Amino acid sequence: MEKNKLQDQIDDYLRYSQIERGLSNNTITAYRQDLEEYLAFVKKEGMNSWPTEASDVDAFLARQYDLNKATSSISRLISSMRKFYQWLARQNIQKLNPMLEIDLPKKERRLPVALNQKEINDLLAQPDIKRKLGLRDRAILETLYATGMRVSELINLELQDLHEDLGLVRVLGKGSKERLIPISSVALYWIKQYQQDVRDPLILKAGQNDEHIFLNSRGKQLTRQAIWQMIKKYCQSAGITKDVTPHTLRHTFATHLLENGADLRVVQEILGHSDISTTQIYTNLSQKHILQVYQKTHPRL
Repeated sequence: MEKNKLQDQIDDYLRYSQIERGLSNNTITAYRQDLEEYLAFVKKEGMNSWPTEASDVDAFLARQYDLNKATSSISRLISSMRKFYQWLARQNIQKLNPMLEIDLPKKERRLPVALNQKEINDLLAQPDIKRKLGLRDRAILETLYATGMRVSELINLELQDLHEDLGLVRVLGKGSKERLIPISSVALYWIKQYQQDVRDPLILKAGQNDEHIFLNSRGKQLTRQAIWQMIKKYCQSAGITKDVTPHTLRHTFATHLLENGADLRVVQEILGHSDISTTQIYTNLSQKHILQVYQKTHPRL
């Protein structure tokens, strides 16, 4: 019975987070995953209430490190637990907060992986455009590389967001912040091909309209996982051995813009970064290119 009570508290907290704090579904899913993992540990240890000793929390975190979890994942886990314990205190469920003694792990400043020009060209050429899904996938890859948008932003794109005459697309980013960003004529061409040859007939066949641009074979909105699997598959077939993630095309977009002389603040606006220090990490990726340009162009070398 006590264990169910703990699960109920997680559910109540997540409801509060979604309704009162307006957190997105993706954030709520991440919080649920973190807190239910913590609950599994609490149950396994035979505890009937949330731990109040920092040593118990440390034991839980040590297990996460043993599982080789990334520092960023453990940081998010600690952040989720901190917020949850604060809520428990405000609700007078539990006043003692062991998270006050828990520090976030030192952040690894890992450079994001970007593809070079040959790799991105090889990747874009992978989908078989004679096949319906191949044409859709080509349009998706071209859009991601042309705009640098997040995968979560891509799957939420609707037809009304495209402004072909202006070469712009409206994107709803993190925290429901809206931005208008450029989109290339190449990407618009592939979207149009996909729309005419695949999407519109699919909608007619499904018998129900969906305003999202990119749909699965059943005429429904795509998931982030589906896009991730698709990118991974095409990277493998292109022989790309780099550690690719769903954000790789976003990283590649930013790196290529900066390498070709784009202003950092312009890239920040397009990517939708609230803090320019987030964008600055891409300047590190361009250092090698900058050095090459310097060596080629400086008259006194």
